[in-house]
Amino acid sequence: MSKVQSPKSATCDTQLPGESVRHKSADLGLWTLDFGLSVTDLRKSFSSREGERIDVLRGASFSASAGEAVAIMGASGAGKSTLLHLLGGLEATDHGNILAGQFAIDRANPTELARFRNERVGFVFQFHHLLPDLTAAENVCLPLRITRVSHREAMRRAIQLLDEVGLDRRVADSLVGHLSGGEQQRVAVCRALITRPALVLADEPTGNLDTTTGDEIARSIVSYARNRRALVIIATHNLALAEICDRTLILSNGRLRQT
Repeated sequence: MSKVQSPKSATCDTQLPGESVRHKSADLGLWTLDFGLSVTDLRKSFSSREGERIDVLRGASFSASAGEAVAIMGASGAGKSTLLHLLGGLEATDHGNILAGQFAIDRANPTELARFRNERVGFVFQFHHLLPDLTAAENVCLPLRITRVSHREAMRRAIQLLDEVGLDRRVADSLVGHLSGGEQQRVAVCRALITRPALVLADEPTGNLDTTTGDEIARSIVSYARNRRALVIIATHNLALAEICDRTLILSNGRLRQT
């Protein structure tokens, strides 16, 4: 495995919005791009097919600040994906608190969580989950269309962002099923960043890629955190990726510890 070089400049050069968003619900508080993430005594269990309780998280706690890239490492099945799902409000906690700024993810209702994810969270998965019947640019602009950005403006921003990660207009206009695995993952990263999220959750983003392509995508994601004052949390087995992050946390026996 080759060592990833630390990024020197942002790969995705899009201007983050400066305005804050205040919600009507007092519990939501103030969302800003300069928020921190605080996780306290997080617990989550599942039931096996035999009805046995499996404790995945057993009191995980950590905090992180805007501008940080934090790697989460651990054995397969340790709960890294579950942790990211809880941070993004995709699954409900059994116990504990998750605060993004003053927004209590663990106490928000489904409508509030959907808005939070749409406006402030970008997800990057090991499997890109792109829509095969759409072009690369159409896949990237989907989150903008959901927030009612015009088709013309959404496509313009999508094509610009794809160009900034090395995908030209030919790729932008191609169906994603015709692209290589590395190109598809770059498209997925652009889709995650197109809304300029304050929180990026990446689950094994380089797991299915060759070393060179994986290194390039890793630099793109970490650069976004450092240059755009976003918070990036990356679950990974890739030691080289972890080394370019600001910190690495190990998930073991349901708890997190600093390396």
